[in-house]
Amino acid sequence: MRVKPPCPALFSATPFGGMVRRRARAHGEVMDRTAPIGKPRRGDAQDAPPHGATVAHIVDGLRCDILAHRLQPGERLIESALTKRFSVSRGPVREALRRLAAEGLIEHAPHRGAVVRRLSPRDIGELFQIRVEMEALAARLAALSPDEAARARFVEEIAPIFADAPRRMESYLDENAAFHLSVLRLAGNAHLQELSARLRLPLIMAQVGDALTTEVMRASVSEHRAIAKAIVEGDAEAAAAAARAHLERAAALAVARREADAEPPPSRRA
Repeated sequence: MRVKPPCPALFSATPFGGMVRRRARAHGEVMDRTAPIGKPRRGDAQDAPPHGATVAHIVDGLRCDILAHRLQPGERLIESALTKRFSVSRGPVREALRRLAAEGLIEHAPHRGAVVRRLSPRDIGELFQIRVEMEALAARLAALSPDEAARARFVEEIAPIFADAPRRMESYLDENAAFHLSVLRLAGNAHLQELSARLRLPLIMAQVGDALTTEVMRASVSEHRAIAKAIVEGDAEAAAAAARAHLERAAALAVARREADAEPPPSRRA
């Protein structure tokens, strides 16, 4: 079983088999941030729901906006605006919001209604605790995979991590998601893939993305290469250890960033 990428509308299949985000269009073509969220965006003809798939279409559109950070943590999702954006009645919108809440992407706040979920430092730390163990297991299983065809596909899929060009945040987030997905696929455990998808690592990364400095991204790419090297060489212990170290560093970074966001601004003296 193959796991869908976190935002299907922003990913496309490529010759190297990974899931890579299409190049971002010009700012005005993606979203007019000066307009309310419910208003149609320029070049947004895709917001017309396909026949028979209205709710799924709304879910996919909002999920993409959340994971691409076009909808910010804590931002309200107003039913009336969404009915205009997707040209539907309130029924499909409410069902879409219910599904997104079940996925953990939004929550219902008192007196505010549906809002994009804001992960707390504790949320992030606990999710990463689980993710570290799962990623280490996935790397171990991938290194032990006897499927030569799958191993060859893995080498093809991860080719982007060996590019020397400096990363930008958006392209790095795509590369990061694709790399971890490739490891999970090679691991060959469908249940592990499904559980991993539920932990929403892209949601965490989207919420702390501004902490991804050039140096942080460079270190992460280096760690990806170490994981990949161990997997390709069939060294299960080294692969698991490299994956664990990588995720533990990412966890510390993410928690620290969210804690910094939660700190009240210093008071100003008169």
